Amino acid sequence: MLNAFVRTVLGDVPADDIGVCYAHEHLIIDRSAATERYPGVLLDSEENCVTELKQFHADGGRTMVDSMPCDAGRNVVKLASVSSRTDVNIVCPTGLHLAQYYPHGHWGERYAVDRMADLFIADIEDGIDRFDYGGPVVERTPYRAGVIKVATKGVGPDDRERRIFEAAAAAHRRTGAPILTHTEMGLGAIEQIETLDACGVNLRHVVISHTDRNPDVAYHREILNSGVRVEYDSGFRWPGEENPTLELLVTLLDEFPDRIMLGMDAARPKYWISYGGGPGLSFLLTTFSQRLLKRGVPASRLDRIFVTTPAATYRFAAPAEN
Repeated sequence: MLNAFVRTVLGDVPADDIGVCYAHEHLIIDRSAATERYPGVLLDSEENCVTELKQFHADGGRTMVDSMPCDAGRNVVKLASVSSRTDVNIVCPTGLHLAQYYPHGHWGERYAVDRMADLFIADIEDGIDRFDYGGPVVERTPYRAGVIKVATKGVGPDDRERRIFEAAAAAHRRTGAPILTHTEMGLGAIEQIETLDACGVNLRHVVISHTDRNPDVAYHREILNSGVRVEYDSGFRWPGEENPTLELLVTLLDEFPDRIMLGMDAARPKYWISYGGGPGLSFLLTTFSQRLLKRGVPASRLDRIFVTTPAATYRFAAPAEN
């Protein structure tokens, strides 16, 4: 096993070799309960994904962290194919999303913490189920998960969410896999951090997502002072001339140069050029990076956002348990 590695669907890659990385994406969302309830998030075209990622690669991108976890449209076979056809590393998640993306009575509501942890660990160590834990058959592929995704809807976790966080923490302690969280409109980050910290998680390998949707600088300082990493993804979402995501970066990068990453979280076809929308997945490497440079952010800071911080964060930590 490599000493410092990021686990991609096509195998472990030395952390220093992952190159320019987007920290939170949605590349494939297949038909599922999630897309039945929210048809606007259907991203099932492998060909469109290949087209978009070839452009991303041409613009300098090398790695993307996918963030659709178990049984919510995840298709690791498609992700592996896209990766092999584009030369873009793809990190695939295990874990569970918000309850709203699953049918009533889903196993995420019913399984004990240790049983969920066992499923997450098997995805990381043995291979992701070809049928995405849709049951009743499990067929392990050779493609393994490299991150654990969890989510909360409100400020504090409800009972279901807390059990999933505990299962994710157990899987992290056993495997060293990093943890990626979803916050709803940026809220609840402190409560997520407290929950994971109490469960013995190495906070240097925790990524709190979407926090820029609540662009209060004092709130962000509190989050970042805990030792976690954050992922901002609203740089293309703000209407009008003001861009709070850009302002957060300009304000905080000198103070926290190694704790902030960027992604698109472009989980809708309307954001992809290959589906006829925009601005496309290269936006951060082109338009947004140019805006940061014009605001005086040096290129060395962009290198930390896109290269060194993802490499340090998404590498596997030393397992805390055998």
